[in-house]
Amino acid sequence: MPRIALVCEYDGTDFVGYQIQNNGRSVQEEINKAVSSLYKEEIKVTGCSRTDAGVHARHHVCSCDVPFIIPEDKVPFALNAFLPPDVAVKKAVYVRDDFSARFDTLGKTYIYRIYSGPIRSPLKSRYAHHVTFKLDVDKMKDAAAHFAGEHDFAAFCAAGGSQTTTVRRVHSVKVTVSSDDPNLIEIEVSGEAFLYNMVRIIAGTLLYVGIGKILPSDIPMIIDSCDRKLAGKTLPPEGLTLEKVFYKEDI
Repeated sequence: MPRIALVCEYDGTDFVGYQIQNNGRSVQEEINKAVSSLYKEEIKVTGCSRTDAGVHARHHVCSCDVPFIIPEDKVPFALNAFLPPDVAVKKAVYVRDDFSARFDTLGKTYIYRIYSGPIRSPLKSRYAHHVTFKLDVDKMKDAAAHFAGEHDFAAFCAAGGSQTTTVRRVHSVKVTVSSDDPNLIEIEVSGEAFLYNMVRIIAGTLLYVGIGKILPSDIPMIIDSCDRKLAGKTLPPEGLTLEKVFYKEDI
């Protein structure tokens, strides 16, 4: 049976997360139903990663075996006819038989968005965490540079994770102001793999830097301490988007 990889985009607001759970609708369940309806047999997809309830994705990859070939450019249109408005397949690629959307990932990029302004923006509230105070973006940029490299990120891991080690390699953390809105701050985190809530805790730590609660020069000490209590709070899920997943293949 041919194996296909699907690049999906979804608004995570009304999902319990990517993975199937008993307490509500999941992205995986919706895609399973769409793929099974299209190919007229039960098919289950394997995702590149789990995203928590409320977390969004611009480029989430899942894979499955299908009973027959539909041209790659036709697959998204066919599947989207079966999908709800808050999830869509953007691209389909036939891959090698042993390809795994989960285990073949080379890295991921996430962006956490913070809307900084005295008045909330209803048009951004589903996709950015709102704070009413002004943030020192320059200090946040200085602090972000300290995260790159291979470190024990135990201080940036929430309780409840299933990891066997808290050592991770982070390629870069960048803080920028959106070109579309000067009040929208984007924290881009790229790395090989991440701990439970790691990106949201890094964002929370940089938020504390932005308000002066943590100094940029404190970041190496916090990393070395492996003490969760020294890092910032875990920011809420709506600000987080999985932006890109990387493979050897062009997916």
